[in-house]
Amino acid sequence: MSDLKIAVIGAGYVGLVTSVCLSNLGFSVTCTDTNNHILEALGQKKVPFFEPGLTELLVENVSKGRLLFTASLSQAVLQADIVFVAVGTPAGDVGQADLSCVHAVIDALAPHLREGTVLVIKSTVPVGTNRILSEKLTALCPVTVHVVSNPEFLREGAAIEDFLHPDRIVMGCDSTHAQEVMTRLYAFFINASVPVVFCNWETAELIKYASNSFLALKIGFANEISDLCERVGASMPQVSHGMGLDPRIGADFLRPGPGYGGSCFPKDTQALVYGAALHGIDLSLVRALIQSNEERKRKMVTKITEACGGSVANKTIGILGVTFKAQTDDVRESPSLFILPALQAKGARLKVYDPQGMKNGQGLFPHVRWCSHALEVAEGSDGLVILTEWPEFRDLDLGVLKNILRSPVLIDLRNLMDPETV
Repeated sequence: MSDLKIAVIGAGYVGLVTSVCLSNLGFSVTCTDTNNHILEALGQKKVPFFEPGLTELLVENVSKGRLLFTASLSQAVLQADIVFVAVGTPAGDVGQADLSCVHAVIDALAPHLREGTVLVIKSTVPVGTNRILSEKLTALCPVTVHVVSNPEFLREGAAIEDFLHPDRIVMGCDSTHAQEVMTRLYAFFINASVPVVFCNWETAELIKYASNSFLALKIGFANEISDLCERVGASMPQVSHGMGLDPRIGADFLRPGPGYGGSCFPKDTQALVYGAALHGIDLSLVRALIQSNEERKRKMVTKITEACGGSVANKTIGILGVTFKAQTDDVRESPSLFILPALQAKGARLKVYDPQGMKNGQGLFPHVRWCSHALEVAEGSDGLVILTEWPEFRDLDLGVLKNILRSPVLIDLRNLMDPETV
């Protein structure tokens, strides 16, 4: 395996996880980025975001000489057999994926690629993008470059486990050479009987978007069923459990909450709808899901307000968690970005704590009081809202909470607590 040399363009979440995990498998990996602050931190063996286990693996593989970081694009790809492109594709104004960074990387890479280089697109890109990039490289490069679509399926908070123990590997290729090289790259997983899907570019691209949209659909469905459960007196945890026992459904992503967020589901559902419309296809289910998710956040504001006696004006509301889920410091598209300002607009004073989200959240939530632990948030508050499912919130002493809250009101939007115990 280690005879293949790998370059990774982009030291963000996907790029850095890919770099660290491939080096941990024994490959020689060079990672580059245009952000000097990120490279400076990585040079000091500091990961610029929170991901369990990533720092330890980075330190180990840098120390063994298998993982290098450089600001020089040409140096990174000089001897590379495989070049991964892992840059952001954020949502544009009307939901389309912004591919400007991907195209900028291709333009910059073209003069430096060797004959037979396999260029792997890890970035999530709309259907048809890899074909466009391949045509672009053919026009720009004096040598033959083989493009592969290799979408990632990493969960924030479990990315190391997901990369090193994948449930499937998807590779869109258009040449025998590319398939042979990618087979060598992923030989460890193939030998371990991990399912591998070799397909064309368009299929690989759509597998990624369809997978994320379906998982988001499960979340949205669970949220709407939970509303019905509240109205008719049914137990949503038991409904989820009963549904999940059906192997055709499964239990994952059936937990209701304040709406999905993060770096993938919001932008990928929007990009899928936008891209389908360009081909004359109306994905009405996914459009309705996006609308339902936005409405879910508004419902949570109403739920909090009603729990606090019908008004939060001049009341202190404690907020536990601002990240879109636990085990990450990622606040992108988190429900908190809507819920906290909406509560403030209704006159609430907010006290906030998140185990990892304070660094990214401070600039996004002005005029809130940041606290150092959950009990500080609860003390003197007129209501306490669990907005993110951090395990430490489940272990809070309810007797202590009752004594230090000004009003014993707990709004558990993640169903962490047993209602009867509370």
